[in-house]
Amino acid sequence: MKIQRKNSGMDMLRGSLSGNIIRFALPLAGSSMLQQLFNAADTAIVGRFDGRQALAAVGSNTMIISLFVNMFVGLSIGANVVIAKYVGQRQEEKIKKSVHTVMFLAVLSGLFLLVFGQMTAEKILTLMQTPEDVMAQAVLYLKIYCLGMPFMMVYNFGAAVLRCKGDTRCPLYALILSGILNVGLNLLFVVAFKMGVAGVGIATVIANGVSGSLVCCFLMQEKGSMHLSVKAMQLDKKYLKEVLQVGIPAGIQGMCFSVANVCIQSAVNCFGAEGSAGFSIALTFESLTYYISNAFGQAAVTFTSQNYSVGNIKRCRQIFNWCLLLGGVLCESISLLFVAGHRWLIPFFTSDAGAAAYALIRMQRVVTFNGMTAGYEVGSGLLRAMGHSLQPALLVVVGCCGFRILWILTAFRRIGTFEILMNAYPLSWLVTDILIFVTYKYYITISTR
Repeated sequence: MKIQRKNSGMDMLRGSLSGNIIRFALPLAGSSMLQQLFNAADTAIVGRFDGRQALAAVGSNTMIISLFVNMFVGLSIGANVVIAKYVGQRQEEKIKKSVHTVMFLAVLSGLFLLVFGQMTAEKILTLMQTPEDVMAQAVLYLKIYCLGMPFMMVYNFGAAVLRCKGDTRCPLYALILSGILNVGLNLLFVVAFKMGVAGVGIATVIANGVSGSLVCCFLMQEKGSMHLSVKAMQLDKKYLKEVLQVGIPAGIQGMCFSVANVCIQSAVNCFGAEGSAGFSIALTFESLTYYISNAFGQAAVTFTSQNYSVGNIKRCRQIFNWCLLLGGVLCESISLLFVAGHRWLIPFFTSDAGAAAYALIRMQRVVTFNGMTAGYEVGSGLLRAMGHSLQPALLVVVGCCGFRILWILTAFRRIGTFEILMNAYPLSWLVTDILIFVTYKYYITISTR
């Protein structure tokens, strides 16, 4: 497959920071949003055309899928830091070897997740107290979804490689095409063929296959050190070690995040299919706006990696300020728009009044404050790019994950309302933002001495 395109890299060491950060982050946010829309399309179509139980079955898997993939997506963050560092230093041979190590790791990660998902789907859903009336459909959806894990990992790792030179547009183009395909196949399989949750699962696997294949094609069309050759893919121990040093703490952080959210999902399941369905609907809007914060966090990782590798600490400070300002304001603005438009947005996913009521509670209690996520995303990204990957991971585990689990065991156990359970999110963000900011100030200060 021959794809003609222009070199879409950018110079991160010189020029306007605000303009380049926006050019980098917005396509990345769009890519992440489209990935989330895969699940949103599943949720909306299955909820409208196959009923509340099917909606709950798909929604029950959201946190589990995040738990499965976050460790390996964390490794892709490690790849981003390592390759971006070599790009900043213009070490062509090291870039080449790193790229092929990273893509081989992507394939291995995807195959592992495929097998692991088939073996553990029912056990994990049982541990999460998934309602019995949706269990069979939930297991079926998860097993089908996991068939696409190799494609998903190839896409995520390949996109991380392209980001190292500032290219966030090509991954976006891949997801636009696969996203349109996903929605079309959802309608075909669910509405026309009446395949229910199996149909939306199959559609997502096919869409992931398309996005992963396109990213590989883009890398194969690259010139110079970023060019991907399938024959050259292998695990180079030196570069694998560098990726793992940054990626494993980031992955553990993501997994712990997911564990805390799985605990919350288990608590939500106590409210039955209505609670689970409403929770899943509001999660769609929360995730869409969170990815804006995440995109500016990824911008902080890539821009800082290049500038820190050449000793430009002043520019690193400016990167933090711009990413925090732009990410926080944009994320919060769109979050408030979603909350304000809940009367039109929630009915798009369900006509069930009970599920809609739970969705509104989560939107008011959680989505309203989603701009706070930019604090720990940008701060963590900067720390990782400076070589401190373990510290932000531990702080997020304590501030977000530990706090949420403690909240469930104390405040929620005592009062037991859905509103109290949702309060765990903004409070944990506040605690984590404070911890990350103090740590960032310490390390950026000692870097200038």
